[in-house]
Amino acid sequence: MDWQELSGSWVLIPSRPVGIVHFLGGAFIAAAPQVTYRWLLEQLGRQGYLVVATPFLNTLDHVAIAREVLNRFETTLDRLKATRLLRKQYLPIYGVGHSMGCKLHLLIGSLFSVERAGNILISFNNYPAKQAIPFLEQFNMLDQLTFLKQLNIKPAFDVEFTPSPQETNDLIAQQYAIRRNLLIKFIKDEIDQTAILSPVLQQRFPNMVVLQMLPGNHLTPLGQDVNWKTGDSFTPFDAIGQWMKQGVYRDLNRLKLEMIRWLNPLAVG
Repeated sequence: MDWQELSGSWVLIPSRPVGIVHFLGGAFIAAAPQVTYRWLLEQLGRQGYLVVATPFLNTLDHVAIAREVLNRFETTLDRLKATRLLRKQYLPIYGVGHSMGCKLHLLIGSLFSVERAGNILISFNNYPAKQAIPFLEQFNMLDQLTFLKQLNIKPAFDVEFTPSPQETNDLIAQQYAIRRNLLIKFIKDEIDQTAILSPVLQQRFPNMVVLQMLPGNHLTPLGQDVNWKTGDSFTPFDAIGQWMKQGVYRDLNRLKLEMIRWLNPLAVG
C-alpha cells in the first residue's frame, strides 16, 4: 500500500476499503500531508480506510481554500472511480482535520452541500490573523506605506481571515450540517480552542458530538516512526532516546485508537 498523487491530492488505497477519509492538515504543515502526517494516516489505511490527503497553502481567504480542497477531493474521487481504483459504489466519507484543517472541514460542512458520515476535528483553533501569523501587521504596513504614503491616505492595518473567527463561529452555529463529530483536545495543547467549538456543536446536534481529552500536545498528530537503533552497548543516550520514543508513541497510539474506535467501534476491543 503506497502513496500516489492523483488530481492534486495524495491517496492511500487499501485492498478492500471500508470507508473514505478526507484529511486536511495544519496551516503551515499542510503542503505535504503524506509526509508530515504519514504515520497516523497510514494507520488509518491499515484499518481499511481509503485516505485522500489534500495539500493546501494558507492565505487569508479561508473560504477559497475550503472550496479548492473540496473541489480537488471530489475530482480525486471521480478519478478513482473512472480508473476503477475504487470499485464500490458507496463508501461512508469522513472528514479528518488537524488545527486549521478543522476550520476548513467546518467551513465545508457549513457552506457547501456535502455528504459526510462524520468529522474528526483534532486541535481546533480559530485565531485572528494577527495571532495566527507572526509579524503580519508589520509586513502589511510595509506594503501599504509604499503605495499610500505619497497619496496622503491613512493606511489601514487591520487584516483578517475570511471569514473572521466570529463569522466562522456564527456560520457553524447556524449552518454546519455534519451531525456526527469527534472533537479531540490534547491536555498540553496551549493553542487549542476546542472549548469554544464544543458547546456550539453540542447545541446544534445534541448527543451527536463526542469530546475526548487525550495526553499529548498540538504536534502529537505529526509523530513519525523513528527507528532508534542502539549500538553494541546500551548507553545513557540510548536510554533517553527510547524513553522519548515511548512517550511520543504512547500519545500517538492513543490518538490512533480513539479515532479508530469512533470510526468503527467494533474495530477496537
